[in-house]
Amino acid sequence: MTIAALFIILLLCLLTGMPIAFALGLSSVTTIMVFSNDSVASIALKLFAAESEHYTLLAIPFFILSSAFLSTGGVANRIINFAIDCVGWIRGGLAMASVMACMIFAAVSGSSPATVAAIGSIVIVGMVKAGYPEELAAGVITNAGTLGILIPPSIVMLVYAAATEESAARLFMAGLIPGLMMGSMLMLVIYIVARVKGLPAQPFVGFKNLLRSSVSAGWGLMMIIIVLGSIYGGIASPTEAAAVSAVYAFFIAIFIYRDMGPLKGIPWRKSPDEPFSTTVVRNLRLTITAFPKSIFDKDTHKVFRDASKVSIMLLFIIGNAMLFAHVLTTERIPHHLAEMIVGWGLPSWGFLIVVNILLLIAGNFMEPSAIILIMAPILFPIAVKLGIDPVHLGIIMVVNMEIGMITPPVGLNLFVTAGITGHNIVWVVKAALPWLMLLLFFLILITYIPQISLFLPEYIDHLKGY
Repeated sequence: MTIAALFIILLLCLLTGMPIAFALGLSSVTTIMVFSNDSVASIALKLFAAESEHYTLLAIPFFILSSAFLSTGGVANRIINFAIDCVGWIRGGLAMASVMACMIFAAVSGSSPATVAAIGSIVIVGMVKAGYPEELAAGVITNAGTLGILIPPSIVMLVYAAATEESAARLFMAGLIPGLMMGSMLMLVIYIVARVKGLPAQPFVGFKNLLRSSVSAGWGLMMIIIVLGSIYGGIASPTEAAAVSAVYAFFIAIFIYRDMGPLKGIPWRKSPDEPFSTTVVRNLRLTITAFPKSIFDKDTHKVFRDASKVSIMLLFIIGNAMLFAHVLTTERIPHHLAEMIVGWGLPSWGFLIVVNILLLIAGNFMEPSAIILIMAPILFPIAVKLGIDPVHLGIIMVVNMEIGMITPPVGLNLFVTAGITGHNIVWVVKAALPWLMLLLFFLILITYIPQISLFLPEYIDHLKGY
């Protein structure tokens, strides 16, 4: 009775158009107060515990802040230029460079919509000017942007880690090879399409220009090494690495690239003839003088304000979703479902088919973090009883969430691309649909070849002697 009431109230709330966070919270509170024997005090206790007991969740606002500085600070432009110089000379190289740029930006942002917005707003127009069909350009970016939640660091992986108490570091390790594999598959298909359609190639810029663009993007690329290197090497936890990434992103956006803040537009060298020692001393003085101003600068305030809005929205959804999961756990729903499915004698491969179908359906209607927090407590114990590695299950769920980002009616990447191109959602869906087939094929590979996900974490554990 209790569980039926919970899901019926949730469904009614969603049908009225209520935001998912309020729907989750209202259905949970109503069920506890009217249909459950659970104490009303548990509502306040669980909402408090949702953010205080899950240390991993602290990484989310830091990664969001880091992404906001990088998006505002012009790092995306430098990453795109570097990617174009690397592969732009191949036929279809501009589209391949867009995928490569999405992969790199995903590794410093952890967000899919942010990746589409930062990269897509620049490269879609560039591809169209270079002679690419706009539908192809939009479809490629919409799908490549989903790598933002698969290539670590990933906000969705952090949510899964909090919901299941799995290691966020191991999840990050597990997501790296699938993310690189997905990006490579996209680039390979782009090359084939380019050969068939006769898409143009850019002239090779030469090794000197390639070196110059790599140095220009180097400060942004260094962030990947700092974050992932510290996590994989056991130097820092994901939360600590996220905090470092936010400070680092602030520093390079304001004092190195100078695309925002009080030093905006001031060149590093006054003239090519300026002595190196003079350049160093002058810029050191400028940095020291500008540091207090940068904290109160309007650009910095805007970044903090935007990042705060996104963080508060996401953490509010997470808090209410955890309250919903609390009701499920209190009523022992995951336990009963696990016993029932195991009692059916359903093999692990059959269970994974059911998991993918459920998640693909849910991805059409709900935000990824909410889906993870609702479904993970239900699916996790069943997967463990069937011998499925929890980290493997996590990657399967993340890939399903990728697909959910580009399926209507609530696929966030679709709305971002629609805003960039000025076309309606139907046009964007048609543009993204052919590339969606590739993602579905990739989901099958990830589901039934677990070593794609588990090789790296198991190998690193072996090196550490675990």
